[in-house]
Amino acid sequence: MENAELRTEARPNRLRQLAWLVGIWAAGVGGLGVVAMFIRLMMEAAGMRSH
Repeated sequence: MENAELRTEARPNRLRQLAWLVGIWAAGVGGLGVVAMFIRLMMEAAGMRSH
C-alpha cells in the first residue's frame, strides 16, 4: 500500500503542468512581441516606413 501512495503523491498535478505550459507559452509570445516592436522602432528610426 505504501508504494501506491508514494506513486500518486510523486505524480505532478495536471493543472499545475497546464499552468506552467500556458505561462511559458505566454512569456514566449510576449517576448517575441517585445523583440518585434523593438525591431519595428529601429527600422522606423532608420527611415524605413511601412506606408
